[in-house]
Amino acid sequence: MELLFPLLLVALLVPMFLGVRRQKREAEKVTTMQESLKVGDQVTTTSGLYGTVVDLDDTTVDLEIAEDVITTWLRQAIRDVRTEDETTDETVTDEAETGPVEESAEQTETRLTKD
Repeated sequence: MELLFPLLLVALLVPMFLGVRRQKREAEKVTTMQESLKVGDQVTTTSGLYGTVVDLDDTTVDLEIAEDVITTWLRQAIRDVRTEDETTDETVTDEAETGPVEESAEQTETRLTKD
């Protein structure tokens, strides 16, 4: 019975310790990525905005989100750097495979009257 309490503590503390270590490792990886940004990188922000880095500062990043539209973000707002493979795959699969889908008159009526 005296051995049960220390074993229970170990069983609870070891997973917590390993979880904290994993979080630290991930945070270091994100910090390294944010510090290694360069002009021309295509990035995604934490709010889901896609943009291209056009200027860098110690704490901020200027992103071009559309032609001649430049916004300023904190470096910490950059979630990841996108590669060329990801950007071309997304644009090709979005509209090429899925054409317009028409619904029948019954489906339209059901959708409009459904409450």
